[in-house]
Amino acid sequence: MWTYRDVRVHWLGHDSFVLQGSRTVVLDPFKAKGDYKADVLLISHEHFDHLSEDDIKRFSGESTSIVAPRICEQQLRGFKAQKVIIEPGSSTQIKGVTVETIPAYNINKFRSPGKVFHPKEDGRVGYIVTLDGVRFYHAGDSDATPEMKSISVDVAFLPVSGTYVMTPEEAADAAKSMKTKVAVPMHFGEIVGTRTDAERFKTLVGKSCEVQILEKE
Repeated sequence: MWTYRDVRVHWLGHDSFVLQGSRTVVLDPFKAKGDYKADVLLISHEHFDHLSEDDIKRFSGESTSIVAPRICEQQLRGFKAQKVIIEPGSSTQIKGVTVETIPAYNINKFRSPGKVFHPKEDGRVGYIVTLDGVRFYHAGDSDATPEMKSISVDVAFLPVSGTYVMTPEEAADAAKSMKTKVAVPMHFGEIVGTRTDAERFKTLVGKSCEVQILEKE
């Protein structure tokens, strides 16, 4: 666990985080441990390592608000929790938590010639979450997009593994292009990427901002 101001931050591996303050916010739980119950549970997109039905069941209850882009809507129909379907570039207030969405997509990661893994037109998102006055950015599965340059946050969770998301070099450039006080590497240690990618990211960011490499809980 790492604490930023009054918010406790837990990394549960891969892209999974829990933010604990006056509310509990869970982001993209996948193969995650812990007994947290989310007030707000955020899903960045429909892929199995971000929208995991078993993990959603574990971390949510009937009072949980599940927030997700439209591409996830069908997979979430079986859940009793309140569902909030959002679009990229939107903002909403849920239980005192401000949730803003940033488009998340690939620019140069291809599954076949001319076809990227995460096309912009599919509407996948990253999130800016404001909890107890602290702004957190979770990039989701994304390359270093032009939209990131306008981001101003306290903490940025950025993928660093390459293949489907930014490489350490691209993530470092993204961290430098936005305004963030702390950068936290993610998307390693499960499926693709290793701690070496996180360490490489930290080295490349240098003194541009603080980098916290969290331990998986």
